[in-house]
This record gives sequence, C-alpha cells and structure tokens, in this order.
Amino acid sequence: MREANISRKTSETDIRIELNLDGTGSSTIDTGIGFFDHMLTAFSKHSGFDLLVKAKGDLIVDDHHLIEDTGIVLGQAIAKALEDKAGIARFGEARIPMDEALASVALDIGGRSYLVLEAAFISPKVGEFSTQMVRHFFESIAQHAKINMHASVYGDNDHHKIEALFKAFAYALKRATVIEGQGIKSTKGTL
Repeated sequence: MREANISRKTSETDIRIELNLDGTGSSTIDTGIGFFDHMLTAFSKHSGFDLLVKAKGDLIVDDHHLIEDTGIVLGQAIAKALEDKAGIARFGEARIPMDEALASVALDIGGRSYLVLEAAFISPKVGEFSTQMVRHFFESIAQHAKINMHASVYGDNDHHKIEALFKAFAYALKRATVIEGQGIKSTKGTL
C-alpha cells in the first residue's frame, strides 16, 4: 500500500496528514480555513487519493503558518507514500478550465525540488485564505516531495483560478504516480 501518516507539531501549528495514493478520493479535511478545506477536498477528489488533514494553527496571527506547514506535511506524505518511486510514470501534466480561468500544471517526481508558478491574483483573500499563500503552499509541497513543478493560471476570478490550479495539480500528480512498470524511470537508476 502506498500510504503515509505524517505529523508535525511546532509552537505555531499542529498538523496530521494521512494519505493513500491508491484510494478512492475520499477525504476528511479540517484546517479552520474554509476555502483551504474546499481546495484540499477538491485535490483529494480529483487525484483519487484518500486524504485526512487535521490542522490547527495560530490563525489569530494569520493563515501563513498553517498553510505553509500543511504544504510541508503533505509534501512529506507524498514522498513517503512513493518510497523509492519504483514503477511510477514520474511525469504528469494537466490543463483544467473553470469558467473563465485555465490552469496548467506539468510536474516531474524526479527528486529535484523546483517551482515555477505564473499566477496573479486580484484580491488579497478568498474567504479567509490569503491568495499570496498559493505560491508558498505549492513551494512547500515541491520542496518536501522533491517535485519539479511548472504551473500557470489566468482568469478574472481568484476563486476560479486557485481552484483550477489545485485541480490541475491533482490530475498531474495522479498521472505521475500511476504504476506503469517495474523499475526506476531514470538513466541514473535512482530518483
């Protein structure tokens, strides 16, 4: 089973994530930030990964620590669930529209962390979710899952743009984690 159960507790946050890459897309999400819960639920549903997220943080300060640490723990869970990455497709991509918005994500689970994100947001927040945290969340995942990810989104509505990005990430990651062989897909012999 490609599963992980990761916890992280600091003076600012207390995060627990359970992830099953071979699930059915069921989720239980509780971060205290409604829009973030909505995005993580969409990620689970569209990736087909089972996901449990229990996150508490210093939301009285702002949402930065909680969203960042959730990205760190989710990245660690992805890395642990994939273990040595034997047999995975490794590369994945997706283009997802949502009304006027269109998001594209291409990624490589090749052991090298990098994020390129082309996205501009009009509003400082969607609900209680700071739009500037979109980049930071995906940077945290890329760094801790050792994923190289290129993403872009355009549109007029920030809710639509962010949701399209989360769904495109879900489909790209789903495609990259599919088992399609036996060995490591690398000329180096390791990822």
